[in-house]
Amino acid sequence: MSSPSKRREMDLMKLMMSDYKVEMINDGMQEFYVDFHGPKDSAYQGGVWRIRVDLPDAYPYKSPSVGFVNKIYHPNVDEMSGSVCLDVINQTWSPMFDLVNIFEVFIPQLLLYPNPSDPLNGEAAALMMRDRTAYEQRVKELLLMIPMFTEYCERYAKPEDVGTAQEDNSSDEELSEDGYASSDEAIAGEADL
Repeated sequence: MSSPSKRREMDLMKLMMSDYKVEMINDGMQEFYVDFHGPKDSAYQGGVWRIRVDLPDAYPYKSPSVGFVNKIYHPNVDEMSGSVCLDVINQTWSPMFDLVNIFEVFIPQLLLYPNPSDPLNGEAAALMMRDRTAYEQRVKELLLMIPMFTEYCERYAKPEDVGTAQEDNSSDEELSEDGYASSDEAIAGEADL
């Protein structure tokens, strides 16, 4: 049997070679983000979530920690922390599972078949049990807000950009009538007529 570090490396490479965008945190192989697309034929179809994965030193003998970074409305996901209530990850993990299983089987199953009787988000669970159509409508409404929220965070919520939001607003106001900034760079790509 291979060592946990070799197995971690193999599983991570397998995940990186799949259709998922993987972004490492720091230089190690124990913390990373995975961009996950909502499964087809679910209320979450069309959404993209960033999921943080933390692999313990004893992986694959000990389960990874998995949580949604951006907001998702789901009975089994804590709205504030993004932590996931999923038995197969939290309680019944086996070394036979790998990282690809999490993103191709476990999380899609969670989104396709929420369990409102074991909630981390009581509001979502109550709405789902009371009115499934209203629950799915709420999920879809929040899906529409994800791109706006993501764009806002990318533009204004970076630690290195603290205090520069005011500067960005002033440059937006300096656009000419045709939508271009009044600098030479903005019109450098225009074709000569």
